Amino acid sequence: MKKTLISSVIIFLLSIFASQCFTQSVSPAAAPTQDQYAQNIEQLFFYIQNYYVDDVDPQKLYEGAIRGMLESLDDPHSTYLDKNAWRSMTDITVGNFGGVGLSITKEAVSTPEKPAYVKVASPIENSPGYKAGIKSGDLIVAIEGVDTSTITMEEVLGKLRGTVGESVTITIRRKGRQDFDVTLVRAIIENPTVKFTMIGSTGYIQLTEFGAKSALKFQEALDSFKAQNYKGLIIDLRNNGGGLLSAAVQIADMFMDEGLIVSTKSRLSFENTAYYAQRKNTIVKNLPVVILVNGNSASASEVLTAALKDSKKAYVVGTKTYGKGSVQIPRQLLNNDGFKITVAKHYSPDDVNIDKVGIMPDQEVKFNELTDDEAKTLESLLDSKVIEDYVDKNEDMTEAQIADYAEILYKKYKLEKSLLRKLIRNETDKVKPSRLYDLDYDVQLNAALKVINDGNFNQLMEKTVSLKQAEEKRKAEESNKALEK
Repeated sequence: MKKTLISSVIIFLLSIFASQCFTQSVSPAAAPTQDQYAQNIEQLFFYIQNYYVDDVDPQKLYEGAIRGMLESLDDPHSTYLDKNAWRSMTDITVGNFGGVGLSITKEAVSTPEKPAYVKVASPIENSPGYKAGIKSGDLIVAIEGVDTSTITMEEVLGKLRGTVGESVTITIRRKGRQDFDVTLVRAIIENPTVKFTMIGSTGYIQLTEFGAKSALKFQEALDSFKAQNYKGLIIDLRNNGGGLLSAAVQIADMFMDEGLIVSTKSRLSFENTAYYAQRKNTIVKNLPVVILVNGNSASASEVLTAALKDSKKAYVVGTKTYGKGSVQIPRQLLNNDGFKITVAKHYSPDDVNIDKVGIMPDQEVKFNELTDDEAKTLESLLDSKVIEDYVDKNEDMTEAQIADYAEILYKKYKLEKSLLRKLIRNETDKVKPSRLYDLDYDVQLNAALKVINDGNFNQLMEKTVSLKQAEEKRKAEESNKALEK
């Protein structure tokens, strides 16, 4: 009887509290206002903090509420950004960050036999790490006394990056020497989004992100190629997930004398924007230009590709792009976190939005797909760690040595030899500055070079179709399929 009475009192009190918290002075037929929804969220936060059976970290509730609201939009591009994600995004869009200037790698799995220390791939020129004499292949075994084999890559980056002017001490392990400490003073490190070189007489630009300084660096590349009398240009946008729309517009403007580059359309008409060429064309006239794309080329990459394709300024090679035809803006929140949210969609010069559709290349070139048996063989090879162990014992392998070892691997692992050589190169590059291209393996890059060097570029361009023509063809095919059903 006593238990029943206590239970009844608790239920009664909770019922009163709940009614006070969540009942609004609104008739059943009337929809709650925005303010009332916000009040309900605030009251629920208070209720959980004070009455939930266990203590709950308020930050956990805060992040959960924000994630929940953004996920309810059913838009994969409107997302919450925690501290690390916000900082990574800022590094790209601003173009620099406070750090020590070391390109590093780290194995995901650490064992007592093989601790997953941080390995230096290369120091960035003129950075604190570079000036301190840190070399490719060095191991960072500790940061401020913390064993790097015991922490994640994310935690490593969190310790190395920080306020400009503050110092961080790392412990270096180098062959032939005892471990030694190096104290580095963090400085502004430029995030290199543009890398370039000449392949024969063709200029090659690898654009990894569209950052604040990408257009400036892109122009530097063009100036360098012009000084070397280049005969063609390849813009590699593969695996470029986008970035700043303004950077894509600025780069497109280097190719176009006039006309629309891209337009953005929002639900608020006064926020609609059209970006036109400003006659800043700096490209050599009638130069063969090829853009390389794949399924990870998205957003600003697709803006640039669409602009140059529709204006007949470039030929597109590779595979269909991702299909992200929307524009996001970032907003900072408490505690150095933030979010990004979709505010508009972008349209090509022919007024085509490629969201969830993508851009088909003028020439589709795919890497050979693995059969089920080959996929299992590759998985077995990677799990065995034999390449990793071999490269550890045979550093500075030449191309001839790479080819010889690929022949040895092929006896047990029946995979394409070019793939085996690629896997070996990837391992050797962990302790070297990464190479810009791999003509032995990269069939798409070879196809792009062939387009430029074959001498029939103008004829190929005449056969290309605009995004509008491609869209009309796609819709007609969909309509025919629907009628057939």
